[in-house]
Amino acid sequence: MNNETAPGSTVPPVGPLAAQLPAHIPWDPYADDPGSATGKRLWLLAFGAIGVVFGDIGTSPLYALKEAFDGPNRLPPDAAHVLGLLSLITWSLVIVVTLKYTLLMMRADNKGQGGSLALLALVAQVPKGRLMKHAVMILGISAGALFYGDSMITPAISVLGAVEGLEVALPAVQNFIVPITLAALVALFMVQSHGTAVVGRMFAPVMITWFTVIAVMGVHQILQEPRVLMALSPEYAFRFFMRYKLAAFLSLGAVVLVLTGAEALYADMGHFGRKPIRRAWFFFVFPALLLNYLGQGALLLADPKAASNPFYRMVPDWAALPLVGLATLAAMIASQAVISGAFSLTRQAMQLGFLPRMKTVHTSATEMGQIYIPFVNWMLLVFVVALVLGFKSSSQFAAAYGVAVTGTMLIDSVLVTIVMFMIWRWSVWLAALIAAGLLVVDIAFFAANATKILHGGWFPLAVGTAAFVLLTTWKRGRELLMARRSEEAMPEDAFLKSLNPNVTRVPGTSVFLSGTRSGVPHALLHNLKHNRVVHERVVFLTVVIDEVPHVGEAKRLEIQHLGRRFYRFIVRYGYLDDTDLPAALRSAARFNFEFNNMETSFFLGRDTIIPSQRPGMALWRERLFAWMTRSATSAMDFFKLPPNRVVELGTQVEI
Repeated sequence: MNNETAPGSTVPPVGPLAAQLPAHIPWDPYADDPGSATGKRLWLLAFGAIGVVFGDIGTSPLYALKEAFDGPNRLPPDAAHVLGLLSLITWSLVIVVTLKYTLLMMRADNKGQGGSLALLALVAQVPKGRLMKHAVMILGISAGALFYGDSMITPAISVLGAVEGLEVALPAVQNFIVPITLAALVALFMVQSHGTAVVGRMFAPVMITWFTVIAVMGVHQILQEPRVLMALSPEYAFRFFMRYKLAAFLSLGAVVLVLTGAEALYADMGHFGRKPIRRAWFFFVFPALLLNYLGQGALLLADPKAASNPFYRMVPDWAALPLVGLATLAAMIASQAVISGAFSLTRQAMQLGFLPRMKTVHTSATEMGQIYIPFVNWMLLVFVVALVLGFKSSSQFAAAYGVAVTGTMLIDSVLVTIVMFMIWRWSVWLAALIAAGLLVVDIAFFAANATKILHGGWFPLAVGTAAFVLLTTWKRGRELLMARRSEEAMPEDAFLKSLNPNVTRVPGTSVFLSGTRSGVPHALLHNLKHNRVVHERVVFLTVVIDEVPHVGEAKRLEIQHLGRRFYRFIVRYGYLDDTDLPAALRSAARFNFEFNNMETSFFLGRDTIIPSQRPGMALWRERLFAWMTRSATSAMDFFKLPPNRVVELGTQVEI
């Protein structure tokens, strides 16, 4: 039993509460950042990053030059076009991946975390007007929504592009390329429920082998045709644009394929840290990719007929089949990375209030980030299979690819511009110069890929639009629901004054989950009305998801005594934290507030949404919100509450 304290006080002053922490204590965002490691651990993290972070961008050589010289906007594979395009590829990797993402974007972290939603949470902390706030939120949500389209296309184009090597290795089986691709993809999605811990240990060795092999392939071809090294000069990219103009502009639709996966460097920063990712990129991945692209160019200079599949034609016939196997493994690893990214993005969206609760399975007892979300997994599989059956070749896929990627990159540039001006407070001229350079490059890429919209580019835009509608509808619907609850909520002091002192108090503790930080939960009023009893100790519990990745244990719990043995608990989580309420309540023991599981009952309110003509949202969006509410996973499962201690009470809410 806890010590009784005065109403309104914090219970009890044992250990630091969030409100009591000194505001002047500096916080080091990299105190626990893996990227702050040095020496051997830094190289080990760089080793792991090669296996997870660079899968998508690492498999781009399978189809990038093939699309440029054998796609819908094919270029003639003569010296002028080959050297010009290679120069464009080289400097795109330098400007977009190296300068923008590796050096600039990784500075814009939200307490060590990267990615579109982390960047949105960072920018959201900047004081701004209402219009600016909504604009920033729309941009951040749009970037996250576009990622879902990307996460459907990446597995399909990567695995299909790898298996297409059979056209070179075993021409007789080319009719089986699509079935083999589908079998590999179905197997990949089927094993997701087992987690990536075991498979993850294989990722780095396979990807290191992959990058080593493609680098050696490139060096071999460069030695045969060393004049390809002239493409390292930006002069050839400049001449390419000045001479060919429209063709050069349209070629950006193929060049962007070498950049797909660049955002993963930023999004996965929280897993490995900025230093290991930078080291892996500068010392291994970037040189390997550049050597392979130059090698493919050297082959085209020597044999323009190789344009139908320059990657696989770099090796002798006997090596083609083993290369197909290695490429397929690398493509599946790239797919695994984007699938895991979809799980992580969905979890962040749930925590930040943009999606309803979904069943989330933790596939590792030690790694919190390893999760599996069944609904997302099977949804991705359905769309990926449909895409493979619909497009049938990586060249057809390339028309759909790039729109979502360039849209995300453009949004990232806009958001990081806000960070440069309003958070880092760089010199106006320096920030404006960098922002202008980034926006010119990103707008050019986006405009070139916009020409693909009618030829498949509509798909990621359609998926992104649907995801945007779902994300914003849930966010707005929850705001309206909270507003309705607040309007109808009974203040705590009024309730305590009106509570009959002779009401029956039964032994034990009741915990009433509440979506608001004030007022009496409706579930308590319903329980009192029907059962006419109140537990000996009553807790109003509100879960708050802060716009930070993690909340430390010292700030996890706030307790306030309301009087008459009624308490309000505020439990805080970051958007990457595991929402384990029983564990959080056990931590109340340091405040002399003990919870006995067998004597604690959890009361949950399940809302039935009634769409209406009241101001708020369009009627169709209210109906969509009502459907999403019905489809949401129970709070019992989401918060890991013991099923035999939960009581659900339903209420109807008109919005």
